Amino acid sequence: MLCCKFLGSTPLSSSPITTTINNAKLFSDKKTSYHCTATKSDVSMDSAAPTAPTFEFLSKKPYILPSWAAHLNPVPSQIYSLGHFPTPIHKWNLPNLPKNTEVYLKRDDLSGMQLSGNKVRKLEFLMAEAVAEGADCIITIGGIQSNHCRATAVAAKYLNLDCYLILRTSKVLVDKDPGLTGNLLVERLVGAHIDLVSKEEYASVGAVALTNILKEKLLSEGRKPYVIPVGGSNSLGTWGYIEAVREIQEQLQKNGGELAFDDIVVACGSGGTIAGLSVASSLSNLGAKVHAYCVCDDPEYFYDYAQGLLDGLEARVNSRDIVEIKNAKGLGYAMNTEEELKFVTEIAESTGIVLDPVYSGKAVYGMMKDMAENPEKWEGRKVLFVHTGGLLGLYEKTEQIIPLLGKWRRMDIHESVTRKEGTGKMF
Repeated sequence: MLCCKFLGSTPLSSSPITTTINNAKLFSDKKTSYHCTATKSDVSMDSAAPTAPTFEFLSKKPYILPSWAAHLNPVPSQIYSLGHFPTPIHKWNLPNLPKNTEVYLKRDDLSGMQLSGNKVRKLEFLMAEAVAEGADCIITIGGIQSNHCRATAVAAKYLNLDCYLILRTSKVLVDKDPGLTGNLLVERLVGAHIDLVSKEEYASVGAVALTNILKEKLLSEGRKPYVIPVGGSNSLGTWGYIEAVREIQEQLQKNGGELAFDDIVVACGSGGTIAGLSVASSLSNLGAKVHAYCVCDDPEYFYDYAQGLLDGLEARVNSRDIVEIKNAKGLGYAMNTEEELKFVTEIAESTGIVLDPVYSGKAVYGMMKDMAENPEKWEGRKVLFVHTGGLLGLYEKTEQIIPLLGKWRRMDIHESVTRKEGTGKMF
């Protein structure tokens, strides 16, 4: 008889799981490993132990860089498979485009369910380094509805690591339970530890200092934390979208090589995605011009931040030469005008593509506005828009969106329609 036991040690910061079924404990604790024993009658003593099946998802493998990126340094040695790649590219039937302009969509919102969006590409490299360094927990930081923090919490748990999130919120809410709306629901379901800070504390102390405070606390408790910056945007994380450009190239080649993109458009919230896209597009034969619409801070900040990431890779290029950055933050980060939200609902209704209100929604709004005001700039061009996900962010906007939606009513069933109890089965 083959007997499998759950073995493992309880993390310092978590309590044991005590779920039972039929009086039997289902899990011993949150960090679970497996130990199997067998009697002589179960398994032949001469037979070799069965080989465990290997699957690419959640596996770690050596990273082989594109030849056109060979001069970049440092080069990551390993990568974890966390996303479902390649993500699709398809034509997007946007209305009111300039003459002969075609827009295509790179669906990085389909890179996974819990891990959906652009952040998973960066995390594939960052998590590989964390595991290689022997980390037992991850620290990262962001806004209260940060897509990056949600993706990091899920990725960490996939790899059996604890996750600590520092989330920025208003001073009115900083001492209250953050709730379960949007990304928070997923983060809390997977057991992330959440530390709340006010926007004022975030602005005066800074993201780096805040993560260092938590890092020192965890080190004093005997933990081995690995810190990931805002949005996963450091030079190592930049490789996520260098690799994405190789993926786009391969997709175009498989399509016969007849299609070529003149422009790539994307939202910008922390800088890593635009740094990777722009340097890779300039180095490879993709050769598309990258346009970024920033949803916080301002273009000058992101030109400088992207330059720092590029310098960290010894790219020897000027960020201002390889990416155009425009302001699309509107009222501010994660804040929307009624016009922006109406635009998001109209795009969904007319094309079936749901945009998040914080990133891609604002970026597409900015792109369409520029196309309307400067049609000659875009006429005849083939544009690839990178959808960076963030669907869960819509849940925080439901009260603002409800007045913009309609098309519901109680069904009118005439009194002449035959009625008989039990006719309709309710499953």
